[in-house]
This record gives sequence, C-alpha cells and structure tokens, in this order.
Amino acid sequence: DVRGSRAVSSTIAHLLTSFALGGGEQLAMLMCARQVAMGHRVLAIAIDRQGEEYLAPDFERAGALVRRVLKRPTGFDLRLPPRLLALFAAERVDVLHTHNALPQVYGTLPARLMGASVVHTEHGRHVVSPSLTKVRRASAQLARAFVAVSEPTRDHVRAIGIAPEAKLRVVLNGTEVERYARNESWRAEKRQAWGAGPATTVIGTAGRMEEVKNHALLLRALAPLLAQEDVLLVMAGDGDLRPATEALAGALGVAERVRFLGRVRDIPKVRAGLDVFAMSSHSEGLPMVLAEAMGASLPLVSTAVGGIPEVIDEGETGYLVPAGDEEALRDRLRTLARDPELRRRLGERGMVVAAERYSIGRMVDEYMALYGL
Repeated sequence: DVRGSRAVSSTIAHLLTSFALGGGEQLAMLMCARQVAMGHRVLAIAIDRQGEEYLAPDFERAGALVRRVLKRPTGFDLRLPPRLLALFAAERVDVLHTHNALPQVYGTLPARLMGASVVHTEHGRHVVSPSLTKVRRASAQLARAFVAVSEPTRDHVRAIGIAPEAKLRVVLNGTEVERYARNESWRAEKRQAWGAGPATTVIGTAGRMEEVKNHALLLRALAPLLAQEDVLLVMAGDGDLRPATEALAGALGVAERVRFLGRVRDIPKVRAGLDVFAMSSHSEGLPMVLAEAMGASLPLVSTAVGGIPEVIDEGETGYLVPAGDEEALRDRLRTLARDPELRRRLGERGMVVAAERYSIGRMVDEYMALYGL
C-alpha cells in the first residue's frame, strides 16, 4: 500500500493533536527518534496549539521535521483536510501515522487521496460526538491498521464500533527503559533537595494534574502515613488542578510532607530519588510512566484501570487496587513503606520485566511491519 519502492528510506508523518505534554505525544516523539535513526525522513505535524507547545523542541532534537497545520478553534474545520493534503503531497508522505481521534478524522482521507498508507493509534478512551464517531468509522475503513495500545483499549474500540475487526491490532507501548536505570548520584542529589533522610520512604507520581489522574485520591490515601511515619510524597507534573491539589495538602495538614515539582525535564533523576511509584487514575490507556518506573527498579502501586493490569504483575512487580479505593491504596502503600526488602524484590523483578516487555525497539518494529516498510 506504500507508494512504490522508491528508496530504502521512506517519509513517515506523525499527525498529532498538538505538541503539548502527554503520553501519546511522548510516545510519538520516541518513535520519531528511532525511525530517523533507521534512515527514514520523519515529520511531526500538529493541528492544534493547545497552550504551550512543550514537546516541539524534543521532536526537533529527535530529528523530526516539525510542521503545524492548525485547525480553527471551534467546530469542524472543513478547510483543514485540503490543507493537510497539500502538505502531504508537498512532503511526499509515504506513511501517515495518526494519533487519537482528531488527527484520524482530519488526516486519513487526505493521506489516502495522495496515495499514502495510514496507520492509526488509539492511546486511550476518547469520547467524541455521535457525528464525529460516524466520521471515525468511515476513516477507519481507509486505514491500513487501527492500533490499540492495550487489550482494554481494543475492547473499548470494539464496543463503540469505530474500527473494522480485520484491521484492529494491539501493539503494547514501548519506551527507552535503559534510560531510567537507577543512578545513585542522582538519587542522593534529589533526596537531599527534597529533605529526605536515609530512612525516609519517598513515594512519587508523575502526570498531568487533571481530573482523570485523580491526584486527590493518592493524597488522601497517603495523608495518615505522611502525618505519622517517615514518608514523603513527590508529585511531578502540572495542570489545572494543581492549585486545588496543593490546597488539599494544606487542608489535610501534610503540606510540609509533599513536594510539588511542576513540569520537570529531568524525570529520570526524579525517579532515581523515589522508593515507590504510585498512580491513582480513573482511566488510562497503557501509561509508559509505569514501565519507566519499573526500569528504575521501583515497585508499583496503581488503580486497576485501562491497560494498567497488563503492566503490573500482581505481587511480582507491584500491586493493583480498585479504582477510587482509598483504603486499599493506603494499605498497599503502607506495606511497601514499612518493608524495604519487599520494595527491593519487586523493583528488581520490575526492571527485568520492563526490559523484556516494553522496549522501544520491539514497539517500533511492530509498527514498521504494520506500515509495510
């Protein structure tokens, strides 16, 4: 389906909603870097600014050609598909990889009109209007493959009927696991900065501070431990709910035991300072922050939502708790806070599993096969 066999290298375009900081965007950036290293010409295209374009410089450093073809702020933009068609033709795109709903809707038909293959990735659950769902179903018929990042995400795609069964695939996310191997000098640096003593258990999380991530649940679950035991909570990330989360820490009387880091670029250093990694989300696709934490030899505790049960091997690399269950989350975190040997054992197993299951090379190879390259 790729146009001809013109050369060893091909032009691959990743169409994104924006360059904002998000899991799907970070995954696409890692793919771009690996595909450039393989000798391909790679574009990263955004159709919305969505505030700060945090990741645009990362795409450029990865070797991708960064482009913006912006849609109008409201309503369906009928002018955007022709503009994308013009860009795809000018850049001689061979394969278009769309990420999530809007890029699929706007990009699929233009790419097919100029002869490019299309592969789509659904990074999680995305609620759109009934009319847009109909467009998504039609677009999926034109794609070479429709990829879900986890089995639950695939089940959701099936339930809402937006992809033909014959084109539906599951490709587990991958990441640069080796980048997150624990570094003892980083660990000492961060723990000193946070005021953590040698015996302090530092529990951390990372992610956008918005409702779906449910940081408030994690904070409430940990409040008794923060108040009564030698435990510290580190929260990396920013978002609309950061002020409310900081206010909640104050209301619970534990603000002095919580470190709000905001957006950080040295996330491997942050993870090096942790003893446990936790997530308390309402909904997820297949969050790579967990695989990255495993690569840093951290035991995991998370709500059992989306693809997370596929990441955590219960009792071997961490623990799963029901979504919204404050008491269960507290119990698991308390157990790990009090048992350094258990943390070591789970963390060591997690590092092995991450290297075997979530390598970026494995993921890119699977996508390249779907591209037909």
